[in-house]
Amino acid sequence: MADKEAVVYIIDVGESMADCHNGRVESDLDFSMRYVWDKISTTVAANRKTWTVGVVGLGTDETDNPPHHEGLQGYHHISILQEISAISMSSLRDLRGKIQPSSTSGGDAISAIVVASNMIEVYTKKLKYNRKIFLVTNGDIPVDDTEESIEDVANRLNELGIELVVIGVDFDDPDYGFKEEDKHAIKAHNEATFQNLVGKCNNAVYGTMAQAVEELSIPRLKSVRPFKAYDGLLTLGDPEKYENALTIYVERYFKTKRAPPPSGSIVVNRSEFAGPSQLTQDEDVEMGGTGLSGVQQVRNYKVNDPDAPGGKRDVEFSDLEKGYQYGRTVVPFSESDFSVIKLETKKQFSIVGFVPFSSYDPFLNMGETGIVVAQRQNDESELALSALIRALHELESYAVARYVQKDGNQPQLFLLKPNPGIDDSFECLYDVPLPFAEDVRTYQFPPLDKVLTVTGHVLREHRLLPTDDLNRAMSDYVDAMDLSKFGADDEGNPAEYAPIDESYNPVIHRMNQAIRTRAVHPDEPIGPPAEILLRFSKPPPKLLDKAKSEIQSLIELADIKKVPAKAKGKRYKKDTVKPLSGLDIDALLGNNPRKTISKDNAIPEFKQALATASDDATVESAVKQMGEIVKKLIQESFADLQYPRAAENLRVMREELINIEMPALYNKFLTSLKSNILSGALDGDRREMWFKHIIGGKLSLITSDESEVSGVTSDVVNEFAR
Repeated sequence: MADKEAVVYIIDVGESMADCHNGRVESDLDFSMRYVWDKISTTVAANRKTWTVGVVGLGTDETDNPPHHEGLQGYHHISILQEISAISMSSLRDLRGKIQPSSTSGGDAISAIVVASNMIEVYTKKLKYNRKIFLVTNGDIPVDDTEESIEDVANRLNELGIELVVIGVDFDDPDYGFKEEDKHAIKAHNEATFQNLVGKCNNAVYGTMAQAVEELSIPRLKSVRPFKAYDGLLTLGDPEKYENALTIYVERYFKTKRAPPPSGSIVVNRSEFAGPSQLTQDEDVEMGGTGLSGVQQVRNYKVNDPDAPGGKRDVEFSDLEKGYQYGRTVVPFSESDFSVIKLETKKQFSIVGFVPFSSYDPFLNMGETGIVVAQRQNDESELALSALIRALHELESYAVARYVQKDGNQPQLFLLKPNPGIDDSFECLYDVPLPFAEDVRTYQFPPLDKVLTVTGHVLREHRLLPTDDLNRAMSDYVDAMDLSKFGADDEGNPAEYAPIDESYNPVIHRMNQAIRTRAVHPDEPIGPPAEILLRFSKPPPKLLDKAKSEIQSLIELADIKKVPAKAKGKRYKKDTVKPLSGLDIDALLGNNPRKTISKDNAIPEFKQALATASDDATVESAVKQMGEIVKKLIQESFADLQYPRAAENLRVMREELINIEMPALYNKFLTSLKSNILSGALDGDRREMWFKHIIGGKLSLITSDESEVSGVTSDVVNEFAR
């Protein structure tokens, strides 16, 4: 398959495309552009210079195309809005301004296809390209329906190897199950003409826009080219010591690869933070012409020096050494020390042993799967590897191999699973990384079927153990909620409800959807997630109705009750009730109001200060003191030693202020603390405290969901946490 693409979109912008039909609240043009923008923005996101896009406007007020300039008839109201080229964010935004409904109903779609095919021919020449033309129209503009014209255009597309995709707004499509009632004669005739053209092309598709828009919610899976990770010997025994050692020339490719969500970059507005002299034109181009520039981080290292101005002296990064904590002592570790302990490795793929199928547990898999095949055009290696694969299969054994991808890399242990090719006629070894001893964690849990007392007695009946009736109810519930045959295949037969190839990662695809939407519509809100991403996030309603009796039985036998909402604390009373005796009870019990909070005993003293507070000023004073203690702990912390203690003080402050319904004090302090941490005002880079201990520890702003008197919403918290 060619790695180069030349795609031209023909977009009908005639005046009829501004109308709304079939109960839609958006115009035919906006409805169509949902599909076009999604396709173009996907190309922009791929950032491939060899994936090129051109756009032709059909039904434009002006006329701008080479055949018309050459004096040919029939090419009126057709304009090239963008020549075929690699598309970027800046060109995407320029294109958005050009796609607007016109005030004319002229323009021939067949002629527009000729213009698009000429654009592709001129751009691609005789090079190897994937060539495509997308025609998007509502079919209201009359077209040249002569058989001779249709035949000539189809032959031209076939000659150039161009794939034609005709997508019409409200076009009839029996396969999709859509038919527009009361269709006017021109549109019906045009649909028949387009179907005739598609039928004469070797590679063409005809469909209705409703289906195309509906399929936008289905995530597009990225096909990745095979990547050779290893090319060399697979050995059994040391060939340098033993003449009879087994050596096979093999190649290793990735079979599965982790798909991470797209990463973000930190940028600044060029006009606000930098002048023209500080940013080059190339830097602006890298940001897609958006006027943004990437942030360059610079770190300065200082050491205490009484003789230097300010008591500190700058040092170069090259003069620093790594240090590791040993207790409360920092042990320096130089590069020379690292060279002693570093494992010197050579490129290697060597079998070190064999294990039976029964002794391997799948949970030991540690990463991505690879595939090992014999070296191409090496008959001797193919025969040797085939013999090894079949021997492992017949003996029901796995091979364990030591793998070093290249000199100097860390070694890995691979489990090699034989695939003899009996079913799919493809012989290979599948490999998966195995854990080292240090990677395995063992945990002991109490048994589920018995209770061990302190004296060693075994109890089979206990309040924490399920009864026989509860076990049966749980078994019935599991059977009733079985999803393995709840789905249906194309023929209506029972099938798996959640097959692997239909289970998409919602994080990756939702992020891609949001990025594409924001790129095309920077000022519009991002729509809800596609239903297909949420399909398996909850049980199907029909299954819940089917298992209603089993669920109710399980609830009754397990005595399941709804957990009440956490009671909100009541605010302290400003007017305390005096006893009839007139005695000062707080003074007698030693509960004097605390005015100062110490760093060494901050949490108990802070709680006591709030418990004995009689006015807002006292609470504010206690919060201010606690805040100063938190800042001081962060500022004086060596590396991250004091971060957990500061986070615990912050957590107590947060909980107490929620209980007394004064969240504004906490939110105000946290806003100030964020500014101090991110600006470096607390003696250096303390961002780990913010992102790991505060945001990661769920100590962000108090929202209205946590305290009714808070005016902070979840959206504000999400923005604040960035």
